[in-house]
Amino acid sequence: MALLSFVLQWLEKQQWMLPLSLLLLFTLFFLPRLIGPNSSKSNLPPSPPKFPAIGNIHQLGTLIHRSLRDLSHKYGPIMLLHLGAVPVVVVSSGDIAREILKEQDVNFANRPFTTAANELLYGCTDVGFSPYGEHWRKLRKICVIDLLSTKRVQSFKFVREEEILCLLEKIKAAGMKKSPVNLSKQFFALSNNIITRCALGKKYDEKDKFMELTKQVSELLQAFSFGDFFPSLKRVDLLTGLLKRLKRTSHGLDAFFEQVIEEHIRERKHNNDYLNKKSDCVDLLLKLQNNNQDINLTRVNIKALIQDLFLAGNDTTTTTLEWTMAELVRHPDIMKKAQEEVRRVVGHNNKTKVEQEDIQQMDYFKCIIKETLRLHPALPTLLPHQSLKDSTVGGYHIPANTRVMINAWAIQRDPKVWSNAEEFIPERFMDNTTDFKGQDYDFIPFGSGRRMCPGITFAISIVELAIANLLYLFNWELPNGGIKEELDMTEAFGLSVAKKIPLELFPIPHLS
Repeated sequence: MALLSFVLQWLEKQQWMLPLSLLLLFTLFFLPRLIGPNSSKSNLPPSPPKFPAIGNIHQLGTLIHRSLRDLSHKYGPIMLLHLGAVPVVVVSSGDIAREILKEQDVNFANRPFTTAANELLYGCTDVGFSPYGEHWRKLRKICVIDLLSTKRVQSFKFVREEEILCLLEKIKAAGMKKSPVNLSKQFFALSNNIITRCALGKKYDEKDKFMELTKQVSELLQAFSFGDFFPSLKRVDLLTGLLKRLKRTSHGLDAFFEQVIEEHIRERKHNNDYLNKKSDCVDLLLKLQNNNQDINLTRVNIKALIQDLFLAGNDTTTTTLEWTMAELVRHPDIMKKAQEEVRRVVGHNNKTKVEQEDIQQMDYFKCIIKETLRLHPALPTLLPHQSLKDSTVGGYHIPANTRVMINAWAIQRDPKVWSNAEEFIPERFMDNTTDFKGQDYDFIPFGSGRRMCPGITFAISIVELAIANLLYLFNWELPNGGIKEELDMTEAFGLSVAKKIPLELFPIPHLS
C-alpha cells in the first residue's frame, strides 16, 4: 500500500494526470498478466529499478529531459527504461547518438506508433510520424526539394519581411507609450502569421477557430495515452475522453483543410491572375498532385504535409525566439556586443532595418543563435526513433521494435564536451566549424540522419531576421526596474519547451 500511495501522490503532481487514475492504478496493480517476464537477453543497457506494471514512469517528472539527464548520471549514457509495457532506450551522449543516427541510421529510422499522431495526422501518413519506408521517402523528397528547399525558403522572403515589419511597428508603438511587450505572445503571432501565409496563402487571426485547433493539436500530442504504454488497456483512452478529444480535433482540422484546398482549386479555375500569384504550399502540392507521375500524392497526403508544417514550425520557432531574447536580457554584455555588430553592419549602409543578406556578415550574432539552440533545443528529446531489427549499440543488445529517445538537451550540456556547459557563452562557437545541420553529434538541436528536421532553413531564417531587427532597432530592459538575475527561466511542460512565465520586456527605440 505504501507503494500505491507514493505513486498516487506522484501522479497528482503531474500535468498529464488523467481522470480515473485511482481506478486505473488498481487495474495495473491487480492484473498480473500485464507484468511480463524479463528479457532473456542479459546484455541490455543498464536500467533503474522499476515498479511492477508501471515500470519507470514515476521517474520521468514533468520536465522529462531533465529527469532523464539525472538518471543518466547514475546509469550511463545509454540506459533502458520501462514505461509501462514499452521498453525505451535513452541516449545521453554524442558518441552513442552517432552510432544510432549515422552508423545505424537505417535501422533506427522508424517511428513508434502513438495514438495521438495516428488520429491527428491521418494515420501517420505525414513525414514526421510516418513509419520508415517507401511512402515516407517520397514525402520526405517533396519536403526537401519542393516545400522547404533553400530556393523555396528564399521565395518566401517577402512574407518574412512583411510580418517582421508588422511586429516591429507594434513594438515601436509600445515603446513610444513606454509600455512593456509580451514577446512570447508576439513571437507566437509572428511565427503563426508567417507559416499560415507560406502554407495556406493568408494569415488567420488568433481568435480564429483554426488557431484554436492548432493549439489543441500541440496539447493532445503530449497528452498521456494508456494505449501507448499499456496496449492491453487501450480502451481506457475511451473512458478518459482522450479518443473523443482526438477525433473531435481531427475532424475539425480535416474540415478546415478541405475548405482551404477547395478554395485553392476554385481560384485556379476561375482566377485569370492565378498563374501570376506567388505560390503557397497548398498551390505547390496541388501542382505536384497533377503533374508528378513519380509520386501518387493523395489529398490526405496534402493535408498531412500541411499539418506537419504547423507542428514542426510554429511552437519550435516561437520558443527559440523567446529563449534567445531571454538569454540576451540576462547577459547585457553579450547583448551589447551583438547590437554593436548588427548596427555596424546595417548602419554602414544607412538602412532602416536588417535584411536577410546582412546576416551573413554577423559572425558573433550567428554564434548567439547557436548557443541558444545548444542550451534550449526546441524539442529536447527530439522525436522518438524505433529500431527495425536487433542490433548492438554502445556494446549493448537493442532488440527490434525498441523505442529510442535521444536526449539532445543533455548531450548539448555534457560537461565532458562543453566547458562551462550550463553557461551562455556564444564565443565558444567563434572560429569553430560546429553547426546545427546534423554533422556534429554533440550539437543536434534539429536531429540528424534520415529523420532530421527538413525545415531548418525555414525556421532559422525567421529567427535570425527577427532577432537581428529587434537588436538593431531597440534596446531592451526588464519592466519595473527588474534586474537580470530575477528573470525567471523556468521551463514549461510541453512537447516543445517554452518559458513557463511569458517573456515581457520594455523596448527603448534606438532609431527614430
